[in-house]
Formats: sequence, structure tokens, C-alpha cells
Amino acid sequence: MTDDHATGDGARADVDTGGGDLVEDEQTPEQKRYARKAVFASSIGYALDGFDLLILSFALSGITATFALSDSRAGSLATITLIGAMVGGLVFGMLADRIGRVKMLTYSIVIFAVFTGLTALAQGYWDLAAYRFIAGIGIGGEFGIGMTLAAEAVSARYRARATSWVAIGFQTGVLAAALVSAPVIGLWDWRGLFVIGALPALVAVFVRRHTEESPTFEAEKARRDAAGQSLGARSLLGLVRTPRIALISLAMIIITSVQNFGYFGLMTWLPSYLNTEFELDLVGLPLWVSVTILGMMLGIIAFGQLADRIGRRYTFWIFQLGSAVFVILYAMITVPWMLLPGGFVVGIFVNGALGGYGALLAELYPTEIRATAQNVLFNIGRGIGGFGPFVIPLIAEQKGFPWAIGSLSVLYCLSFVTMLLIPERRGARLE
Repeated sequence: MTDDHATGDGARADVDTGGGDLVEDEQTPEQKRYARKAVFASSIGYALDGFDLLILSFALSGITATFALSDSRAGSLATITLIGAMVGGLVFGMLADRIGRVKMLTYSIVIFAVFTGLTALAQGYWDLAAYRFIAGIGIGGEFGIGMTLAAEAVSARYRARATSWVAIGFQTGVLAAALVSAPVIGLWDWRGLFVIGALPALVAVFVRRHTEESPTFEAEKARRDAAGQSLGARSLLGLVRTPRIALISLAMIIITSVQNFGYFGLMTWLPSYLNTEFELDLVGLPLWVSVTILGMMLGIIAFGQLADRIGRRYTFWIFQLGSAVFVILYAMITVPWMLLPGGFVVGIFVNGALGGYGALLAELYPTEIRATAQNVLFNIGRGIGGFGPFVIPLIAEQKGFPWAIGSLSVLYCLSFVTMLLIPERRGARLE
């Protein structure tokens, strides 16, 4: 086993593929209670993120009609939201490493909730795009801060399972959006969805009042205060401090970009495709989306269980290979009844790995820059992947939608190869 920890300054470049420094740390009852609260608060925050992003998908047809937009321009609204998330990931990640995880999680919820609500007042494409961009900034803080908080709260042996439960929160929000979108649109048009999207601001109060700051962060802050060092001062530099660390960071950007390109490309445009090609209406579409999301939830739970048992790399490989195979098979479906089981299976693999990034990034980077790494690297991937909703209709216009879906297989193969660059750190103690 080789061990090259860049403690405090960058990624931990342990290249052992058998599990890193596996520790059997047990927690006191008080620590376990805190862990449950931290995971729950993080899951709630990420659920609001998922709700917001999917209501845009259901609102797109109404927005397109209201403002007479082309499909590619309508799809760009999702892209703009995710670019905002990339900016928010940078800002909130650095602030969370300086000021604290819980406080910045609260602020991020408030920002995205307020500007989601303002989206309902949009009078044209440009002010709508501005609201979505700023809402995206708030959304960008959710993932990294929540995943960091959860990863730091639990014992090493359950870390992937804990971050997977945070990801389940995201899918719960997506499922809620799928279930309420049709009746809300029926009653109040697409603008009503964004009015409801403003309500999560109230959740921020709950999160702030009932969740204490991460003990791991507090301990690191006390240590650096005693040494007269500024917490998080070198957070961005830490992501590229050495060639080895820079390569790991680049690899994480690639695999998160593929994850987000596939997910947002599919979830943004598949409802419209199913509506036009298979004549699924506002009743059939929520059923398909709900079944697909249930598959994603099962995949996320399975990922967490496997990653804590056989390692991060092998589990990512299983899901990346499954995604490459099943998106092609799904693109070949011509019989309507196969859409439900097909969506369920595709959901398992395409989004099952979502919970794994939190544990993986937490183990690769030290406390001083952990939230920055989580937010910056994942949200760069989310920003790049955000071009999925823009690119897929362009490909579909030339080759057809099934061809556009099937072409995603190439990206999953790229992600599969890139995992060779990521050290295996299953069960490693966070520093």
C-alpha cells in the first residue's frame, strides 16, 4: 500500500485500490444523534434542489408557448440554471470552508427559493433567464455543503450510505415535483409551479435552528485559529496544488460532467419526447417520471451499500457500464408499455451514482478545502453537464431523439476509463 496524503493542502493521493486506510471507528450515542440530524438536514436541502430543477422540465412546454421560444432556446434555461449552480458552487464552497457548513447551507436555500418564486413573474426570456441564473447560484451551494456535512458526521464505514441518503433527498424532491406539476399546471399554469418553489425558504429556518455546525469543521477551525492560519485561505489552490492532485481534480470534473450531462439531458427532454412520440399526456408523464425516479432511488441506495462494501471504484464501474448499455437499449424501445420498466432500469444506473460523489470527494480532500472541493468540482461538472438540455435537441433535430439518447453511451464509457485516475479511499479517516 502506498500512502501520499497532502493533509491540509490538497487531495489525498492514496493509490491503494483495496480500500485505503480502513478504520473501524465507532461513534458515541450523541455523535450518532448528530449524524442523523446532519444527514436529515442535508437531505432536506438537496430535496428542495431536486424539486426546483424538475419543475422547470414540466414548465418548459408552457414557457415555450408563452414566450414563443425554440426548443433549443427553451432548453438553454436549464443550461443557464446549471451554469449559475457552477458559480454558486465556487462561492458557497469557499464560504462554507471559511464560515461554516450549516450557515451557508441556510443562505443557499434562501437565495434559490426567492429567485425561484420570482421566476413566476417573468415577462420574457431575458428576465426569466436572469432569475434562473441567480436561483442556480443558490442551488449550487446545496450539493457540496450537504454532502460535506453528512460525510463529516458519520463513521467511515457508513460514509457512502450516508451521502447516498442525501442524494435520496434530491430524488424525493424530484418525485414531489413530478406528482404536483400536472395538477398545479392545470389550476394555475406553469407560473404556479414556481410560486410553490418559493416555499422552501421556510425550510431554511428549520435547518438553521435545529442543526449544529460540523464538529470536524469546528475542530479544524480551532486548530487553525490557534496556529494563526486563515481557514480556507488556500481552498482553490488546494485543488491543483500538485500535478497529481490537479489530475485527480480534472478526473472528478470529467465524471461529474458525464453524470450531469446524461441526467439533465434525459430528464429535461424525455417528458417532451414521450409526449410527442408516444402521446403520453400530463397523466401518463408523471407516472413515467415517478417510476424512473423510483429506479433512481433504488440505484442510489444500492450504490451506497456496494460502495461501502466493495469500494468506490468498482461500484462506479458497475453503474457506468450499466448506464452505457441501458441508454442504448432504452433508445431502441418502440413499444409504449416498455417505457415504464425501461425507465425504471435506466434510472437505476444513470443516477444511481449520485450519492457516491459526496463520499468520494470527502475522502480525497482535507477538511480545510472539503466543501470547496465538493461544490467546485461537482458544480463545474453540473455546469458542463448543463449543456445536455441544449445539445440533445440539436442532435435530435439532425439524427432523431433515439439516436441522441443512445449517443450518451460514449460519455459513460469515457467516465468508466477516467475512474482509473481516482484513488480508492473507502473507509479512510477524514482529516
